[in-house]
Order: sequence, then C-alpha cells, then structure tokens
Amino acid sequence: MLLFFVSCFSFILISRSMCCKPLLPMRNRLILSFPIAWGQLSSFFMSFFHRIKLNQVLMMKPLKKMTTGPSQVLQVQDFPGEEKFSLLDLPELTLDCILERLSPAGLCSMAEVCSSMREKCRSDHLWEKHMKQKWNRLIGDAATREWQCQLASRKRPSLCGLDRRSGFKKDLLFRVWPFTWMRPNLECGSNKPRSDFPVDSIMCLYLSLENGKFWFPAQVYNRENGHSGFMLSCYDAHVSYDSRTDTFQARYSSPGRRTVEENIPWDRLRAPPISTPPHELHNSDCLNDLRPGDHIEIQWRKSKEFPYGWWYGVVGHLESCDGNGDHCRCHYSDNVMLEFNQYPFDSRWRRTIINRKEHKEAGTEGNGFYGGIRKLYANEEISTWKRLRPSHVME
Repeated sequence: MLLFFVSCFSFILISRSMCCKPLLPMRNRLILSFPIAWGQLSSFFMSFFHRIKLNQVLMMKPLKKMTTGPSQVLQVQDFPGEEKFSLLDLPELTLDCILERLSPAGLCSMAEVCSSMREKCRSDHLWEKHMKQKWNRLIGDAATREWQCQLASRKRPSLCGLDRRSGFKKDLLFRVWPFTWMRPNLECGSNKPRSDFPVDSIMCLYLSLENGKFWFPAQVYNRENGHSGFMLSCYDAHVSYDSRTDTFQARYSSPGRRTVEENIPWDRLRAPPISTPPHELHNSDCLNDLRPGDHIEIQWRKSKEFPYGWWYGVVGHLESCDGNGDHCRCHYSDNVMLEFNQYPFDSRWRRTIINRKEHKEAGTEGNGFYGGIRKLYANEEISTWKRLRPSHVME
C-alpha cells in the first residue's frame, strides 16, 4: 500500500513539473525524468527496507507474556519498559558457543547479518571443525599444496575493477529496479560492496570444495567403474565434488587422451599416502623387512609413457619353500615373491619376483613395468583393499 502511494505521488510530481516548464518532446522528458525520479525513490526504499531487515535479525525480542483470547488463540504482549536485546550484546564465550553449533549453511547465513558477525562467522577456528569432519580424509599434503598454488595465482574479483561504462550501467539498473534482493549486498550507509572473505581462509577452501570449483589431487580405487583391467589398483587423478549427488568426478592423465569418470563414491577415494609423483619411481625403503604374508602396494605401468598406478598384493613363499612357517627361510633370500590373488594361477599377472638388494624398475613392454614398493602397516589400509577385492577370480 505504501509503495503504491509513493508511486502515485511521484507520478503527480512528474506530471506537474511537465506542465509548468517549457515544453520538450514528450519522449525525451520521460526518458530523462523517469529513471532519475524513480531511482531516488528506489534508493530511499531500498535503504529503508535494508535497515528493517537488519533490525529484525540483529534485535531479539525481549521476554514476552503469553495470553489467550476468547478464541483460544495465543496473543503476544511486550512487557512495558523492556529494552530490546542485541545478539552482539551476549558475552564473547556465549556467542562463540552458539556459533560453534551452527552448520556451514548456518554460518554463511549468519555472516550476512552485519560486519561484526561476518568477521566472527568467517573465523578459521569455526570452519576447521567442519573441514575435519567432512574433508580430513581426502585433503592431504598434495591437495594442500595444490590449494596454495591456486591462492598464489588467484586474482580476487571486485566491483571496484569495473570500468566506468559498465559501472554506470550497473548503477542505473540497481536504481531503476526497486527490489533489495536484486541489489548487491551493501553495508548500511555505504556505497561500497561488502568485502569478500579472505581467499586464504578455511571457509574459502571449504566452500570451493563444496561447490566443485576446486579440483584437487587424490587417488581412485578400481578406476573406470571397477573395470577388470584396473581391479585392486589405485591411480592418481584430479577430482571434483558434486554436492547434488554426493559423489565425485575424476580426470585421469594418459598419453594422448584424458579419461573422465563420474559418480565416484567417497569410499573409492583416498589422499595420496606418499609424495611420489605418478611418473616417478618410488624409493622403496621396506624391502629388507618383507616377509611372506605381508601386504604391499607396488607401482606398475603399462609402458614408460604412462603414469604409475599402485597395485595391491601380498608377499608369498618362494617356489623352493614348502610354505611351512616353522621352516620358512624366504625372508633370508635376496628374491621376494609377490602375489596378486585376483588373477587365476595360470595368469602371467599372478606372480612376479623382485630382488630386494638391487630393486629398480623392471619389466617388458608385454608385461608392463614394476616399480617401487611400499609395505602396508595400517589395518585401515589393509581392510580397504580387502573390501574392494572381487568376489571371484578375474579371467
């Protein structure tokens, strides 16, 4: 109703001004006067409603007395003389306890209240908990280095960088359009846009992960949807999160082509456990400790142009050993038998022998090339490989 009244009043003022001044072409007068007059009115109402919105969020109602009317409908009455209480008037410890219980979406909403709440809700100590709860298992050293490299090259977008022409068009649009939710978020009493959150903050990293803009390095178990050629392997990739499906998509680097895989669940991803790049030979430091029954991962690649993948296997007994634990001497031999039990006994991929004293990349173009070895000590890693093991022997 108020908006309709002001609109009619502005039209009357414009009409009277057109009658009292020397005539100009009607079309030119409308073009010149309408955006200016309406823009001034729009600015007034946007400022007015913006203040109301902030006051409703910032000011908490005092204690109220609840009464019931004849129709048994609850009625709210304010106590006379009570002063309104601001959320910012709470003790710091109390306010921090409230903010720590908010979800990431709640912190983002609360950060839009005012500049003081924005600084509090964007604090690293609030977002560190959410990062650990959801992303701690996947964001390792490699992803952290990738994020730091992006920060070094990122240029923060800003409305201040717009040229005068585009800035004028935006300002005219915001003045003519009278709705506050179409206007950029401005501080009260200021024409400057709200400052973006620091790009090096944990909040920025969390939101970049959630919206899928940050592609980070990770390793994918059983790539290409469990293709038989990659069963019980783990390959390096750059992955991105899709919050709509709660899955990931991955990009693999291969000579001459780039393979993309979608709908990867969380349990098929891990952070790279070591810092060895996928094209480099891992320095094996566990060869003297290998014994039959140990669980291992070994690098393997089809040819020297391809990156390594990590393949799961176990240390077996040498052919000269009968497998009796009391008489086994395999751990004293320079040769180590590695077994890959997902393949049948007569498969060329079932077994391979390495030399623990002079181990280096070995293999042929027909059978591929075996690289470095890492021994698995953590039960969590071993149980993950056992869970991914196929129920039947692969052909």
